[in-house]
Formats: sequence, C-alpha cells, structure tokens
Amino acid sequence: MAGPAARALAGRLPEKVAAAVYEFITTTLLENPHRLGKRLLLPPFEGTWSARRGGYRVLYEIDEEHRVVLVTAIEHRSDAYRSR
Repeated sequence: MAGPAARALAGRLPEKVAAAVYEFITTTLLENPHRLGKRLLLPPFEGTWSARRGGYRVLYEIDEEHRVVLVTAIEHRSDAYRSR
C-alpha cells in the first residue's frame, strides 16, 4: 500500500469505512482486482482502477507482469478524482 493509502487506512477514515476497505483490500482485491473495480481512462488517472466502498473510493494500479496490486489512495468520492 502506498503512503497516502496507508495513512488513510491508519486513521483518517471512519472506523466502519476503514474496516470495509481493509476487508476489500485483503480479500476481493487480492483474489481478482478486475472484478469490482473500473478502469479510469482520463488523465491523470490512466491505468488507475477505482472501486467503491460506501462514499469512499479505493484507487489502485495493477501490474499484470509482476502480479502486483498497488493501492495508491483511499479518498471520499468528492475528492478521489481531483488531480493529485
């Protein structure tokens, strides 16, 4: 998990949301990262995927070659798609 995502999960999110996001990251996302997410196509988010967890979005990138999923951000939907 990248820095901003780890910080969000560690204390910035409401407890219920943090629990739901943690469960999503450690189960569904690991098993099949394409299943619940949608691929973002517009700059600056090309290659980034987004999954909904309540009013929050989990943004992540998939490295198919190395079979790695990197969570880059966990943000409220009103802030998730603003330029980083």
